[in-house]
Amino acid sequence: MPLFDFVCRSCGTQFESLVRPAPYGDPPTACPSCRSEDLDRLLATFAVKSAEKTQAAAAAKNAKAASVARRDHIAELQDQEKHRKEDH
Repeated sequence: MPLFDFVCRSCGTQFESLVRPAPYGDPPTACPSCRSEDLDRLLATFAVKSAEKTQAAAAAKNAKAASVARRDHIAELQDQEKHRKEDH
C-alpha cells in the first residue's frame, strides 16, 4: 500500500497518507488540519537524493547532538554546584 506526501491547497499543511487502491472503497484522502480534500500530491522524498541533501542532514544531526551535549554538560555542572553548596 503506497504512502504518499500531500500538501493541502486550502491551509498549506503538508502530510503523508496511506492510499489504498479504489476497490477497497476508502474515502478520499483529506487534510488532517482542515479536512479539505483539495490536495496536491508531492514527489516522494526518497525519489530525490543528492550529496547536498545528505550533507545537510548530517550537519543538522551533528548540530542537534552538540546542543544536547551542551545542555547535558550545563545540567551536570549545575548539579555539581548544588551538591557542593549542600556539603558546605
